[in-house]
Amino acid sequence: MDELKAKYLEQIAYAADEAALEAIRVAAVGKKGEVSLQMRQLGKMTPEERQVAGPALNALKDEINAALAAKKSALADAALDERLKSEWLDVTLPTRARREGTIHPVSQVTEEVTAIFAEMGFSVAEGPRIDTDWYNFDALNIPSHHPARAEMDTFYMHRAESDDRPPHVLRTHTSPVQIRSMEKSGAPLRIICPGGVYRADYDQTHTPMFHQVEGLAVDRDISMANLKWVLEEFCRAFFEVDNVELRFRASHFPFTEPSVEVDLRCSWQDGTLKVGEGDDWMEILGSGMVHPKVLQAGGIDPDEWQGFAFGMGIDRIAMLKYGIPDLRAFFDSDLRWLRHYGFASLDVPTLRGGLSR
Repeated sequence: MDELKAKYLEQIAYAADEAALEAIRVAAVGKKGEVSLQMRQLGKMTPEERQVAGPALNALKDEINAALAAKKSALADAALDERLKSEWLDVTLPTRARREGTIHPVSQVTEEVTAIFAEMGFSVAEGPRIDTDWYNFDALNIPSHHPARAEMDTFYMHRAESDDRPPHVLRTHTSPVQIRSMEKSGAPLRIICPGGVYRADYDQTHTPMFHQVEGLAVDRDISMANLKWVLEEFCRAFFEVDNVELRFRASHFPFTEPSVEVDLRCSWQDGTLKVGEGDDWMEILGSGMVHPKVLQAGGIDPDEWQGFAFGMGIDRIAMLKYGIPDLRAFFDSDLRWLRHYGFASLDVPTLRGGLSR
């Protein structure tokens, strides 16, 4: 046993790698190893001899296993040291420029609009982008023969001929949210409804999917004067100018009566928009007093309540404010465009801290 112990401890000490160490383990304490063969001889010994040889063989086996484990750990440490010597990094070298994402202009302007109207007491309401034609048209006093209801302008969802449920459409405006909000909350009410809308159109100033924000205020004594003040305050805050002049032009929308188009006094110098000065007028939104039939559809008595509504394109006012020439670029996912027109992710727009960078 002393010879076996000296033999294998010496081999373990000079083992160069884990493969050599494994070969030593098999030769010593494997199933057919020398120590294991010696332990099989215990059955042939007398009880007295077995009492002496058994504990000695077990002690030898434990000592060899302990030496194997210690050598294996030492080899692993040595391998790690060699690896660390070859895999090093000079932490004093300059780092790569950090690439940060940016906020899309549509998201930025939506947050700006929300911040402005929140200061005036408006809350944000949301609704489904796929809605029934009742919410999208009928409840808004849009007759069945109106051109907007034609399939050439509106995306209708496919349905089987046997399906007797109401037709569903991709909403053409966020006005259905106004009906749902009136049904849910009643009057008085003061909300804005930002979100994506869909129409079958595509050119430099139109895309099949775009973004709108609509506003609704319902109370007992609301008038066009309140509407004008709200829109003036919005334009003053959004374009970040002190002087704003709006012009109301009579128009027609099925859901408001009277209805007006709203123009903003401005000037264009070298392709740059300047708000509140000059001799030009630019249409920015449509508005008016809510039609009594729309109030009725929302479950509100038009004999007791009245209100105003307005709507504008988020993409359009983003183009005006930030000088973006083509609406289609909003949806091209061009990283160069996004880096140029994008906004820092932590610059949250507030009226006190500044809406835009």
